[in-house]
Amino acid sequence: MPAAPADQIVRPPLEDMLCFALYKAHHAMNRVYKPLLGELGLTYPQYLVLLALWERDDQNVGQLGALLHLESNTLTPLLKRLETAGLVHRRRAANDERQVLVSLTETGRAMQERSQGVTQCVLETLGMAHEETRPLVSSVSGVADALVAGREA
Repeated sequence: MPAAPADQIVRPPLEDMLCFALYKAHHAMNRVYKPLLGELGLTYPQYLVLLALWERDDQNVGQLGALLHLESNTLTPLLKRLETAGLVHRRRAANDERQVLVSLTETGRAMQERSQGVTQCVLETLGMAHEETRPLVSSVSGVADALVAGREA
């Protein structure tokens, strides 16, 4: 991308920039989730893995990585920590030894019930009902999808 001369650069104020709004929201969301998940002994990325497995158990590492937008070198240590905590079990696929399947343990399944209040606490903090978040989720997901598509083009 060619650089514009300094006297021709037009940039909105920081508070009006989408990147800054997303950055602030990301950090604010982490500050809300951290103590809630800390009580469960989970980090936010670990919680996301569990959410994915609660929706559909017994996924391979590639499927989880694609769903969560995490590279294998990030996901593997995360899964090892979840396994050490007794929440998931990893095993090689019988039909393809290159694939590692991840499934919930009984403790991992029980964590779903223990974590029920997390989403509700976040929604209460936002002052929104789940249904009210859908347009926001759609907009933010659209931004992410457009950025990924633009980067791949």
